[in-house]
Amino acid sequence: MASGATKSLAFILLILNLVLYGIVTFIAGWAVNYGIERSAEIASALTFPAHIFPIYYPIGNMATSFFVIFALIAGLVGVATSISGISNILHWNVPNLLSAATYSITTWSLTILAMGLACKEINLGFRDSNLRTLEVLTIILSATQLLCMGAIHIGVTDVINQHRH
Repeated sequence: MASGATKSLAFILLILNLVLYGIVTFIAGWAVNYGIERSAEIASALTFPAHIFPIYYPIGNMATSFFVIFALIAGLVGVATSISGISNILHWNVPNLLSAATYSITTWSLTILAMGLACKEINLGFRDSNLRTLEVLTIILSATQLLCMGAIHIGVTDVINQHRH
């Protein structure tokens, strides 16, 4: 009985994460494109420390470039993990659940890294509304991915215990 509830919870969280990671990927991709298009004209007038990272973001602060890149990476890995996780959850056996558990830990680690950079960006201030949306989604995804990871790990434990008995 607990196995069915865990499977349903993991499936719902994976669908939710797929949608949220897709939105994060879209917004972060837009921000990278915007930064590339605008960086040549603005960065030429900046002093040396601004040339450390080749993309300057006129819509944010000095943490924006790192945050956007890591949010894009976390979003892309999150989309791939959610798609493969849905397939693994539907099979609901030990090898597939262990694979989903490994993917979920990797995605959560990248999301936590992007969340830390989002917190730094919030701390520095002066951000565009699109970046605020990206920050909020990254912080929300760190929590939902943690819940999903926990549900998958509980499912692994349930399936292993069922095979033992």
